[in-house]
Amino acid sequence: MARGGYRPGAGRPKGSGKKATPTDASVASVSQEQSPLQYMLQVMRDPQANQLRRDRMAIASAPFVHARKAEAGTKRDDADVAAKKAASKFSPAAPPKLVVNNRG
Repeated sequence: MARGGYRPGAGRPKGSGKKATPTDASVASVSQEQSPLQYMLQVMRDPQANQLRRDRMAIASAPFVHARKAEAGTKRDDADVAAKKAASKFSPAAPPKLVVNNRG
């Protein structure tokens, strides 16, 4: 029994491998000294840009511009508190006080 070879309808459809190329205006606006974050902010603030593209740039640049608010009780904090509580049970007892009574 033959294996492999040509099969009708198999493989990538013709023409599906072509990708959209950026326009000359968008390529010309990027300078060599511009950071990726500055570029994302520039595209986000451009009123002429596609709204979907502006939204994606805003989402992509948000973690670099705004820090996340820390959660009050994380699992690590809870684990540290539980470990300290458990360790206090096994800590050595205080040494006895040595009192000398020299009054006679």
